[in-house]
Amino acid sequence: MSSLLVRPQQPDAQGKVLEVTPESAGWSHVGFRLHRLAAGQRIAADTGEREHCLVLLAGRANVTSGDERWEAIGARMDVFEPVPPYAVYLPPGVDYHVEALTPLELAVCSAPGQGNQAARLIVPDQINRSTRGSGSNTRHIHDVLPESEPADGLLVVEVYTPAGNWSSYPPHKHDTDDLPHESMLEETYYHRLNPAQGFAFQRVYTDDRSLDETLTVEDGCVVMVPRGYHPVAAAHGYDLYYLNVMAGPRRVWTFRNDPEHAWMVEG
Repeated sequence: MSSLLVRPQQPDAQGKVLEVTPESAGWSHVGFRLHRLAAGQRIAADTGEREHCLVLLAGRANVTSGDERWEAIGARMDVFEPVPPYAVYLPPGVDYHVEALTPLELAVCSAPGQGNQAARLIVPDQINRSTRGSGSNTRHIHDVLPESEPADGLLVVEVYTPAGNWSSYPPHKHDTDDLPHESMLEETYYHRLNPAQGFAFQRVYTDDRSLDETLTVEDGCVVMVPRGYHPVAAAHGYDLYYLNVMAGPRRVWTFRNDPEHAWMVEG
């Protein structure tokens, strides 16, 4: 089994079905956790030394943290509904509680934080929607927590790739601290497929091929990208969704295309 592929497990007492930590990934920044909660189920946690972005992928919930309370938030009942999600940004050093009002799919994204930002609600109208690429390279973007919005280190984005299309393509990487040419960002991909029995492929590889893995991705899997290029392909008949979480020493997303394939986007 690939060391870069994390498969979902049966929910634990708090509905957690998968988790990536810096310790389990062997890196320094990105954390990702996925909860699937039944209506009425509650979870309680704290952010510790890390900033968090709670993304309500599907379902509605009450979220509280300190004196803040956001009631009945949630924009969609299925991740493939074409509307952006609700999300909650939390700084380090706070407790939080989530109460599911419906079946809830909750992503918990985290990175080291300095406490420079206050807790806040992110609503669908604040999330920029765009389309990248053309033809069989078309995909649709929801910028949940982009560079233009305040955070210490986290970057969070949703991507919808239509069936049969490519995404994160041409292959690009962001594993070298060489601004303004390239930034160093670790990344996770949380994948969902529609219909759920489908599959996709993701390749993670470096220029020297010291890392070169092609992964078969099924519904609910996470792919870890510690370094290298990381293109994705959705199989015919199956739409692909993924949630990207990125973080690194500097909160800048600057990537370099694989020189062998950069001709596709060069003038």
